[in-house]
Amino acid sequence: MPVKKINISLRCFFLNLIVIAVWFAGCRDKTQKISRKETVTRNWDQTIKGNFSEQKDLLLDSARIAIFLEKYPVFNTDTSGIREFYQERKYAYAWFEGDTLIEQAGNLINRVTNIGAEGISKSIPYRKQLDSLRQEVSVGKKVADPELELMLTAQYFVFSRYAWDGADPDISKKASWFLPRKKVSYQAYLDSMLRKPADEFFTGGPVYRQYNLLRSYLSKYRDLNAREDWTKLAAEDLVKPGSNADLVKKVRQRLFLLGDFKGDTTGTLYDDTLLLAVKQFQERHGLENNGTIGKQTLYELNVSPAVRISQLLVNMERSRWMPVSLEGDYLGVNIPEYKLHVYHADSLLWSTNVVVGQTMHQTSVFYGEVQYIVFSPYWNVPPGILRQEVIPAMKRDPNYLRKHNMEKTGIEGGLPVIRQKPGPENSLGLVKFMFPNSYNIYLHDTPSKSLFGESSRAFSHGCIRVSNPARLASFLLKDTVQWSDDKISAAMHAGKERYVTLKKRVPVFIAYFTAFVDRDGRLNFRKDIYKLDQRLSNLLYL
Repeated sequence: MPVKKINISLRCFFLNLIVIAVWFAGCRDKTQKISRKETVTRNWDQTIKGNFSEQKDLLLDSARIAIFLEKYPVFNTDTSGIREFYQERKYAYAWFEGDTLIEQAGNLINRVTNIGAEGISKSIPYRKQLDSLRQEVSVGKKVADPELELMLTAQYFVFSRYAWDGADPDISKKASWFLPRKKVSYQAYLDSMLRKPADEFFTGGPVYRQYNLLRSYLSKYRDLNAREDWTKLAAEDLVKPGSNADLVKKVRQRLFLLGDFKGDTTGTLYDDTLLLAVKQFQERHGLENNGTIGKQTLYELNVSPAVRISQLLVNMERSRWMPVSLEGDYLGVNIPEYKLHVYHADSLLWSTNVVVGQTMHQTSVFYGEVQYIVFSPYWNVPPGILRQEVIPAMKRDPNYLRKHNMEKTGIEGGLPVIRQKPGPENSLGLVKFMFPNSYNIYLHDTPSKSLFGESSRAFSHGCIRVSNPARLASFLLKDTVQWSDDKISAAMHAGKERYVTLKKRVPVFIAYFTAFVDRDGRLNFRKDIYKLDQRLSNLLYL
């Protein structure tokens, strides 16, 4: 079936989500190995369609572009974009109407000269020259200035590379980010923006929705870092509702600064108002929201704004790499959040808990397409688990295979070929969801349901265990009339393996975001379970 097109549009959106990939054995099924042909790549190559300005009176001499680039050689990186932009406009000026600089030019200059607000440590080139050219026009120059015209366009392309496109693809690969990078025609997007009213110009950008949401919090945390002394909070015992202690006052003050608490910051009584604030803080940090201020809650309260700033920056960078928006149905797994999110276009339909790979068996970050479902699956034991777990257990106990409902089916590479039969105790549970990939990772059920109740759920050998597999199966088969919920349940419990091919492949994104803004507009942080934030930070800033 054809792949759903991933359209990059002006509307920013994607999933709350979704970074490292260390290939490991884990619960990966050896029958799933295929050659890596990522059909998604062609879908990322689409561009934003632009509407061209009707400005035709003022024309730029095409020779001026070469003269400009010789004078300002740093812009040579963007030569093709600049030339294509003006060729599409028939060399009409973009930033002047008559002899007057349009208001959008001021918006561009403001955003470009304040690029630090984008979390960018680089400075724009030729800042003094930009200021000088702008000043000449502002003091009453009556003629449209071709040098300022080209300077503004060139600065736009620099900004788009820094703030919207992000670091070189080599860096994302070194950071183990194997989701395909978005591709945008920034020259077409610029012309589209110029058709917008001045107050809407440059307010968004062709970036995944999370980028601008995280950007809005970056300034808040920079302000906290500049003016607040983040003294470490400590307690010998758990602090619960009804407690009366000096620590309660400090927690009130800390939560007020973080935006979770609105009320009296001088009281020492742990009352109901504070309880709601503590629970919200715990939810935002992926903790058990029991209202008890214990070790984990204090740890998160003590994380300094400086550390949070670094966390925001690396996740803003990851957001630059994501597709801007999607159509149709798709799935997103955010590894540090331990969540699977089910979407249709820009609507989050529902979410469910997942278990992801352990630190030593990390779940990879990549894109796939769910092609088929396997009800009552066999589990083909991977070589790694055979060597490390099953074979030693067989030597200790000759009845190990029988006790675990397993069977030997042959020899391969000097190792026994062993599979676990379908059934409620099968390690894959009652159903698995296959999106063939070179990492041999898939979604599946599990008999170990209790793990979904843990706040930290990195327990698997790399594959992703889903807490509500029946609902996921129903969603994926919703367009197939014969697959009612009763039929799905029967297939899951049949004890006989059955493959069902989907009518349409469903994209699935396995991503890694340790900072994100939820649907209620609240900033969330999660633990960097695979220690990837520092790796990316080092690649970006060292």
